[in-house]
Amino acid sequence: MSTPRFYCPPTLFPSTISNAPGQSGDSVELPATAAHHASRVLRLRLNDDVHLFDGIGNELHGRICAITGKSVRLDHLHSHAINRESPLHIVLAQALCSSEKMDWIVQKATELGVSAIQPLQTERSITRLSGERAEKRVEHWRGVTIAACEQCGRNTLPIVYPPQDFAHWLVTMRQSTATKLTLAPTSRNPLRQQAKLTHPIVLLVGPEGGLSATEMQMSEQADFTPISLGARILRTETAAIAGITALQILWGDLG
Repeated sequence: MSTPRFYCPPTLFPSTISNAPGQSGDSVELPATAAHHASRVLRLRLNDDVHLFDGIGNELHGRICAITGKSVRLDHLHSHAINRESPLHIVLAQALCSSEKMDWIVQKATELGVSAIQPLQTERSITRLSGERAEKRVEHWRGVTIAACEQCGRNTLPIVYPPQDFAHWLVTMRQSTATKLTLAPTSRNPLRQQAKLTHPIVLLVGPEGGLSATEMQMSEQADFTPISLGARILRTETAAIAGITALQILWGDLG
């Protein structure tokens, strides 16, 4: 069984520790959500080892020294410098789709190493989000990224941006120097034939039903290059994950 990992916000993450395995002078209390998961879900006990990460690249190893009511405290803390981030900076610009599919995309994109996720409101998006409802969904997706990072070993949380209107977002993207790609099943431009991508990459994926002809034209005017992943038409959730995987295999840290 692998050592359990828990997210600890930077504001609660120990800033100074002994940095020597076996030293017990330093201790930290797990955040409430992590403490509940550790004690009530995983049923961890005294002296069990755990890992903590702060979402901005830092990781600690520790040992449970106290479990009292709803609190769990760790001691024997020492830092563990390790970088599990991809050399590619990928921003997934994902058209909004149904809640379950969007959750799945956010989870798998995090596991595959994206740096950021930008939800987009497009013409054919089934889900419509605004105001307080949009804020709650973003908070939910951030929770999904935390759970995914706990599972896959990443110490840096991907950024989840608030949903944007597609046309408005394209206006801001016109100034971007990133490599901009659109997954388009009708394109005759295979991803594997692209020159090596060294700049930050923005991968645009349409909703169920795809981007409209007008949206495709608008994206090309904003310097997005339509690319293909093969002859078959993929569902939006499949396309997003297949696209990220292909990028990581060709120029990232997979394969």
